[in-house]
Amino acid sequence: MSMDPDKDMLALPAEAKLGGPKMPSPPPRYGDAGWLQWPDDEAYSFQFMRMLGAAQEGASTISECFFAARLITPGDDESWYEAWKSAADINRARGDEAHARGGFNAATSNWLRASNYYRCAELFMDEKDPRREFLLRSMRRCSRLYLEHTCPRGDVVRIPYQGGCSLEGYFISAPGAPPLMPVVVCLGGVDLCKDELLYTMRRSAAGNGLSLLLIDLPDYEATDEDIEASAGRWVDYLLARGDIDPSRIALYGDGLGSSLATGIASRDHRFAAAVCDGGLWERHELIFAIGRIGCDQAAPGERVWMAGVVHSAAMLKCPSLMTIGQHDHIAVENAIDVHESCKRSGAPLDLKVFSTEETAASPGHIDNPTLAKEYVFDWLRRKLGTTVRIVASVGDACDCAGA
Repeated sequence: MSMDPDKDMLALPAEAKLGGPKMPSPPPRYGDAGWLQWPDDEAYSFQFMRMLGAAQEGASTISECFFAARLITPGDDESWYEAWKSAADINRARGDEAHARGGFNAATSNWLRASNYYRCAELFMDEKDPRREFLLRSMRRCSRLYLEHTCPRGDVVRIPYQGGCSLEGYFISAPGAPPLMPVVVCLGGVDLCKDELLYTMRRSAAGNGLSLLLIDLPDYEATDEDIEASAGRWVDYLLARGDIDPSRIALYGDGLGSSLATGIASRDHRFAAAVCDGGLWERHELIFAIGRIGCDQAAPGERVWMAGVVHSAAMLKCPSLMTIGQHDHIAVENAIDVHESCKRSGAPLDLKVFSTEETAASPGHIDNPTLAKEYVFDWLRRKLGTTVRIVASVGDACDCAGA
């Protein structure tokens, strides 16, 4: 053995230099709830699965997603930002170049992906990070360029809110829409902005002859009551347009917006149909509160609502749909209980459970959003009495060569 400590250290295995063996990260795998790129990092894997699902709607590509994954270190938010911002910048530049050449299909496809990638780059940023505003502005710019060059063209609209403020939305007419259009008002919660709804909703809506109004919610300080009050303004805006059928306006709450949709539809009976959680989150909060104050849990036959408790879903008058995946954060059994409770109260609530075998079984159906949206919009088509059937591919929804 030499007497040179540096040489002796270099001769040691790498794990000995670090003070012990380093446990390897588990490899990516497909689980019951979908693809887990980093099994030890639930948050990163969840968002990566969302990006993979977006490829089915034209808002990402599989190759770009896995290329970005190569650049990401689990738990390193800076590496997440850099990987997705790079993908966004490349797609935005490619879209701008295609547009300059008159290639509208290539331009809109790249702008849509860029919008989604900018949003993804922002996900794990500190709210006060100065780069965050640039990413959100870039996301909105790409979304607007996409809307301006699609057929039919989408419009950016502003809807009066309160205190002199307004909410921004995207209005998108269905191809071949009649003079009086059926329309679906779509909102997410704090987890989904209208730019994400743009790619998850449009293809299935267009294929079923349904126009869309995509809404951004007020800021984080707004209460559920504020948001529910603002919903009346959305309907007022639609009716004032003069091209909307008042009897065929539906509401779709996606993600955390599904609980808001329950409250809105139970109070504003101008909606002809609603996709909501049927009071599932309200029930979840009730059980949590019961546990906090030390009360006994409800007996098995009374799991849903305590005697005398009035919940929003009981006031639903329009046909409503609740969807849930088998591996959602809230147990499917709870959704079944809520569904049965609504039936007993006379609320017209349908329930669709997506199983492991058919996919779309993860929270928010992010492992297969296409399957969930196809089911939901076909249900909405039937409830709104839409007879127009349009064969819509991702390309059809994104192309406007005559723009």
